[in-house]
Amino acid sequence: QVQLVESGGGLVEAGGSRRLSCEASKINFSFSTMAWYRQAPGKQRELVASISGRTSVTYAESVKGRFTISRDLPKNTVYLQMNNLKPEDTAVYYCNGRIGSGSTWGPGTQVTVSS
Repeated sequence: QVQLVESGGGLVEAGGSRRLSCEASKINFSFSTMAWYRQAPGKQRELVASISGRTSVTYAESVKGRFTISRDLPKNTVYLQMNNLKPEDTAVYYCNGRIGSGSTWGPGTQVTVSS
């Protein structure tokens, strides 16, 4: 069973930056798609960004131009660089890995953006 662990969350001021990391517990294992989701209090979990292979990426409209997803395949790690953060970006951010019909979630990391 592959596990995902997120890191990099915390408190940041509006306009600031933060980089989230998500590392898979198995080195010789690659998810076909890795993604970041977020869930704010009282809201549904939403897709923030996803990456398939090395370079096929998608972003939610609300983060386009501010967030960048990338992955390091040898390290089995996916990153989310978040710039120009806004208070509405405050949420628990979850890492997700998919291969075939399987889906694995990390426990989440809290990002709080103060105004």
